Amino acid sequence: MTTASPSSTEIELQPSYALPIALVLIAVPLFLVRPWVSGAIALFGLFLLFQAATLRLRFTETALDIFRGETLIRRFPYQEWQNWRVFWPPVPILFYFKEIKSIHFLPILFDPKSLEACLRQRIPLDPPAAE
Repeated sequence: MTTASPSSTEIELQPSYALPIALVLIAVPLFLVRPWVSGAIALFGLFLLFQAATLRLRFTETALDIFRGETLIRRFPYQEWQNWRVFWPPVPILFYFKEIKSIHFLPILFDPKSLEACLRQRIPLDPPAAE
């Protein structure tokens, strides 16, 4: 689900807690086999849960903006994008995009269908075929 802002060309994605919760749930039975590994996975899941609760992605006319609350953390202008991809579409877990000077990997902490729809609309690159 997306939220439209006062500007009709700006879309803010709603958070998705699926990936963080799945990691925490996977850590529970793993505790019986490998407590240290389980703890690391659970901590990472809790970290992602915090990130999903506090970060917001906004697609504007010219850039993908990342906010924490009302504070702009980073802006990624579309004109610098060369490629993007959502890994493993049946259960999306990772979002990759390449800019002219850098590569970014982000866990899917937002509604994956809205994310992909906004990407196709704003950055109409042909991503590689799904795996």
